[in-house]
Amino acid sequence: MKTGIMGGTFNPLHNAHLLIAEMAMEEYGLDRVIFITGGNPPHKEAGMPSRHRYQMTHIAINGNDAFEDDAFEINRKEKSYSVNTLRYLTEKYPADELFFIIGEDSLSDLTKWYKPEEILSMCTLLVFPRKSKETMREAISKMRGMFGQNIFPINAPIIEISSTDIRNRLKAGKTVRYMIPDCVLEYIKEHKLYGE
Repeated sequence: MKTGIMGGTFNPLHNAHLLIAEMAMEEYGLDRVIFITGGNPPHKEAGMPSRHRYQMTHIAINGNDAFEDDAFEINRKEKSYSVNTLRYLTEKYPADELFFIIGEDSLSDLTKWYKPEEILSMCTLLVFPRKSKETMREAISKMRGMFGQNIFPINAPIIEISSTDIRNRLKAGKTVRYMIPDCVLEYIKEHKLYGE
């Protein structure tokens, strides 16, 4: 089975995450995508309890049979390094071919990741553009030179939706309709998150 992995703080998960996962599935023939909500990411503060971020992700993907979630990272007290998550998934699904979906910005920081060589020994990286298709191709070329050929582009549009912008819009009382699934917006209102 070809399994995609979409990780992130998902604070909150938004429509760009869902679209990129769907496009990666189509382009690379993935059978499913597992969404991993970051528990205690080493590079940034989540600011929102992981149970809320996980629950928003869970309800957002509920309508897609090919999307799953996994609470591995939010159930850990330690820092959530991608290498540990990949070890866990390799053990859990030993027969699967793993594809880790990341943004061009994350790929550019790959040398700063914990044990990047081991990460690339366990999975193929699928990269979506953040700045431009050209800068994404340059980043892929550079990292292939350092880490090998296991890095491929996702032919997806650049979608300028960010969780930060969504949080700021909610705090300011502005609309986020069509930026996040309606069920996620309902959850945010119900639990009075982000100043709603």
